[in-house]
Amino acid sequence: MTSSAEAQNSDRTARVADEAPGPPPEPRLPGGVAGAVRGGGMPRWLPRAMVLALVLVGLFQLADWAFHQLIDLFVMLLVAFFLSLALEPAVDRMAARGVRRGVGTFLVFVAVGIAVIGFLAALGTLLVDQVAKIAGDLPHLVDNLINWVNRTFHQDLSLGELQKKLLKDSGAIESYAQQAADNVWGVSSTVVGGLFQAFTVGLFTFYFTAEGPRVRRTVCSMLPPAKQGEVLRAWEIALAKTGGYLYSRALLAVVSAAGHWVMFALLELPYAAALAVWVGVMSQFVPTIGTYLAGALPVLVALTVQPVDALWVLVFVVVYQQVENYLLHPRITAKTVDVHPAVAFGAVIAGAALLGAVGALIAIPAAATLQGFVGTYVRRYEVATDPRIDRGEQRRARRELRREAARRLRRMVGGDGRRSGGR
Repeated sequence: MTSSAEAQNSDRTARVADEAPGPPPEPRLPGGVAGAVRGGGMPRWLPRAMVLALVLVGLFQLADWAFHQLIDLFVMLLVAFFLSLALEPAVDRMAARGVRRGVGTFLVFVAVGIAVIGFLAALGTLLVDQVAKIAGDLPHLVDNLINWVNRTFHQDLSLGELQKKLLKDSGAIESYAQQAADNVWGVSSTVVGGLFQAFTVGLFTFYFTAEGPRVRRTVCSMLPPAKQGEVLRAWEIALAKTGGYLYSRALLAVVSAAGHWVMFALLELPYAAALAVWVGVMSQFVPTIGTYLAGALPVLVALTVQPVDALWVLVFVVVYQQVENYLLHPRITAKTVDVHPAVAFGAVIAGAALLGAVGALIAIPAAATLQGFVGTYVRRYEVATDPRIDRGEQRRARRELRREAARRLRRMVGGDGRRSGGR
């Protein structure tokens, strides 16, 4: 009996010990962290993460360096792309008539090259003639300047004294000549670099224009079928807007050159045709300041002939600009592309800030293309008539109705008077 009671007590004690709460289990950590905690070393994944971060930073630095090295190439490709968009409609028309695209592109390039060379030749002839005229009149101009200085400042200068001073300061003149020679060398290298860039842009433009369908096919082959139609539609909008902008500007330049040539010929200005071409090209293809540059040169040339002619030239340039803005420009650009003057001005500023002179030149075609995208893809809704939107429109409409009623009343009164007089 005693042994059985002791056995029951031991079993009860064992059960109580099993049911009693023990110490909390230790948390399980990853192998690398647990080893680092136990051994005090670096986690296994940390070296790999550091190497990966260094590789990513190095790749970013390499990409940034490559982008800055190739930014000139990217700009030339962008210019060539916009030029190809402007030239491709003419090549498409020739290809539709059976002319091979390569031959058509070559013919378009020849026509554009002849136009550019003719413009530069006319401008160069005008510049050389004016420089020669100034050089021939230089002694007379110097004498007049010396006499004016003597009368105004009560001096006793003479041409001989000026020559002695110039010979005395020959060292300074020599240093100036050396600096001018260095500048000429720098300008020469800049001109050579500019010619190389122009050749590169022309080469890419030729390939983009001649291989236009192949380029579009290559781009679309890298896209899923659902996106190909959208890309081609966007490409067509860019093609239409850029080509329309160029052709409308070319037509406006021709009209402007013809009108100014008639005026300059009536005033008997020297090189009237060259000045007219200068005005037409500069006023249409140089954004924002082209109109002022276009009118400045004829005014200066007219000053050398007769001062009153310069006034007539200035008046004609201003009047023609208003006629072009309000009569010719809306009619010509109605079927091609029409960019609001404020949008064009903002686009030129943005383009110049991003890409300099190149950005200013391609800013308006890019703005026209973006405007075409917005007009095509952005959904527009009908706006209800609200005086808070069209302030003054209701008054203007009522005023027009009153004017129309007054005109009808005058017609009725005039008609009754004629009838009574006829009777």
